Amino acid sequence: MYQILVCDDEKDIVSALEIYLTSAGYTVFKAYNGKEALCIIREEDIHLVLLDIMMPEMDGIEAMVKIRELSNVPVILLTAKAEDTDKVLGLTVGADDYITKPFNPVEVQARVKSQLRRYMQLGGGVKKPEELSIGGLTLNDRSKEAFLDGEPVSLTKTEYNILKFFMEHPGRTFSPKEIYEKVWNDAALGNERTIAVHIRHLREKIEYDPTEPRYLKSVWGRGYIFEEGTYEQIKI
Repeated sequence: MYQILVCDDEKDIVSALEIYLTSAGYTVFKAYNGKEALCIIREEDIHLVLLDIMMPEMDGIEAMVKIRELSNVPVILLTAKAEDTDKVLGLTVGADDYITKPFNPVEVQARVKSQLRRYMQLGGGVKKPEELSIGGLTLNDRSKEAFLDGEPVSLTKTEYNILKFFMEHPGRTFSPKEIYEKVWNDAALGNERTIAVHIRHLREKIEYDPTEPRYLKSVWGRGYIFEEGTYEQIKI
């Protein structure tokens, strides 16, 4: 059955939507700000998001932009009548529909059903593979385990997420700033300097000779690239 994420800082609204949606047979995940919603979308197979606009921590507009960096899952905005400008902005940055508060349960179910049907018809429900394999490296995304030539490799959660990001984008060069923003789903704000430390630790675990990496290579003056092959420090 479909899994729906409900995100609103008003817990009564989240609880009400949970009742409406579970009664229709959906599985509901709950979040109370944009950052919590992004964490759930990264960890779970979400098929639709109901997203409030006005929230603390990270509002619905900013969350909408970041959701589109991760997924094409349908998003229905939850808006107040006075939020017409934000409503238009939300649709502009990638939302699929909106529901105005106070909402009718029948309308909620109808709009959810309509967006899910469209999403599935366009192939959006195709699941990502649970395993990523390049050369001798394999990631099992269900168990969050990594293997090098069949042997388990102990990675921290951050190291796993960085390696997964690279393996999902082989052959592409990313700057430390881009890596931080994509993996952490947040502005770098100087924190990109920590990327070099994580890369060094990753190389110590996945490379037979960290000084001559086979997989995670440096691109001089630009950042890092993941590709299987012999060692070279690429200069552009």
